[in-house]
Amino acid sequence: MTIAEDLKKRIADAARISSAEVTLEHPAELKNGDYSSPVAIQYAKKLGKKPRDLTEEIVAKLRTIEGVDKIEVAGAGFINFYLARSALAKAMEEARLETTWGRNDTNKDKKMMVEYTDPNPFKEFHIGHLMSNAIGESVARLTEFTGAEVKRANYQGDVGPHVAKAIWGLKKLGLNAADPTDLGKAYVAGASAYEDDANVRAEIDAINAKLYERSDDELNKLYDVGRKTSLAHFEEIYKVLGTKFDHYFFESEAAPKGMEIVGAHPDVFVKSEGAIVYHGPHTRVFFTAKGLPTYETKELGLALMKAKEFPFDLSITVTAHEQSGYFEVVLDAMKKVLPELAPKVKHISHGMMRLASGKMSSRTGDVITGESLLRDLTEAARGRAKESRAEDPEKLSQDIAVGAIKYQILKQASGRDIIFDRERALSLEGDSGPYLQYAHARAHGVMEKAREQNVAAAVDKNAEPTGLSRLLHRFPEAVAKAAQELEPHLLTNYLLEFASAFNRWYANEQILDGTPAAAHKLALTDAVRVTLKNGLWLLGIPAPEKM
Repeated sequence: MTIAEDLKKRIADAARISSAEVTLEHPAELKNGDYSSPVAIQYAKKLGKKPRDLTEEIVAKLRTIEGVDKIEVAGAGFINFYLARSALAKAMEEARLETTWGRNDTNKDKKMMVEYTDPNPFKEFHIGHLMSNAIGESVARLTEFTGAEVKRANYQGDVGPHVAKAIWGLKKLGLNAADPTDLGKAYVAGASAYEDDANVRAEIDAINAKLYERSDDELNKLYDVGRKTSLAHFEEIYKVLGTKFDHYFFESEAAPKGMEIVGAHPDVFVKSEGAIVYHGPHTRVFFTAKGLPTYETKELGLALMKAKEFPFDLSITVTAHEQSGYFEVVLDAMKKVLPELAPKVKHISHGMMRLASGKMSSRTGDVITGESLLRDLTEAARGRAKESRAEDPEKLSQDIAVGAIKYQILKQASGRDIIFDRERALSLEGDSGPYLQYAHARAHGVMEKAREQNVAAAVDKNAEPTGLSRLLHRFPEAVAKAAQELEPHLLTNYLLEFASAFNRWYANEQILDGTPAAAHKLALTDAVRVTLKNGLWLLGIPAPEKM
């Protein structure tokens, strides 16, 4: 039982309420303690007492609590708790055990699948895919840290109108299907022509039907080469981003299974003007009037495929907020046709990333792709990396770019739009990924210097608590909260506050000062190093040892 859990139980017993009713939070300022509870304010009226009187009554019953040094009554009815030196020392010792610090077993024995990124072959890897990847990878890592068995899934649209548009563009412009850049050009050409020319629209629709049927050898050859090229190129990007998928699902495989499900439930999916639709929260088409399955139908087939590959307790899908309405209908239909799976499927939406020019469109070609943004930031970080102590400056510049982008995505709640500021993203001062990376590298550098000087770290259980050691104690709770809410920004916010506290402490302390206190200060630095390393890993951000 953690100290927080013990406090909740003791407060609940004293107030004669359930532990679930006890609110326990961290005060905004450390001078007000490590934990605070407004329980008396919340329940005094219900219990027929004045908040201050109930507070004093609860505190009198609490007496001595292991790991707590002081309990005080504050304001109109708050109870503030100050941790003992022994509890802070214990957290420092635990933190230095790298593989376990921050972990818990709240999802032990559970199986979870997280689907994210989902780029479509024949199209560019756009910024939305970067957002989905950053959020999905962090969610996967957070749930792994809570003891779940996690499988990463990638669902890609290898059939459909977008493929037909790209194939048309390849043929029309004589482009090379084995060149990722040409594939992007071909799609843009086909997408624009499809909107502007009715004759081209008919040609592309015909290509789409033939691709589903695999009935044209020339089209099949272009398709097979283009698909292979796209998927191989995406793998290069995944490697840079630090993602390795366990399962790949494709629309071409999900479509037949979804068609079977829809066909087996004529009472749920009904005909309307030649199409087959579902009337749920709003009406959506599952089969077009031309007899082709839509994304909605394929999504039903995908759910079955996922469950067969990995019988999950929870399947999480991360997509853009624009698809929330789509998922709302699909999940509603799933309750009727796949009732055993529907309660196990969850959708997480993210906002849009915008630059000064506003929202970006892959149809018009007026777009900054996810890949080009990575390349741009890597180039911007290259000069700084060459001046660093890093053994591989090129790898460091790439790590900084990934950290800069992912942090900007993960620092706020998933559903919000992002205005990407390149200068702020790459800054070593304050609210940025490189700032966290530099704090980690700084802590690592201190430990490296200590080894050179043969100075050993050792925790002093009687050392005076610092703001830094008190914030360190909160790391496992920050991880647990972010995992429970499936919101990486909760961890990001903690890490920023923690890194800032470390940098202030570092500026005011001479760690390797030759005194007996150096051993404890070095142990605290090591605990900081591990906390930042594990925290950055949970965000999917590289943790360079030298910057």
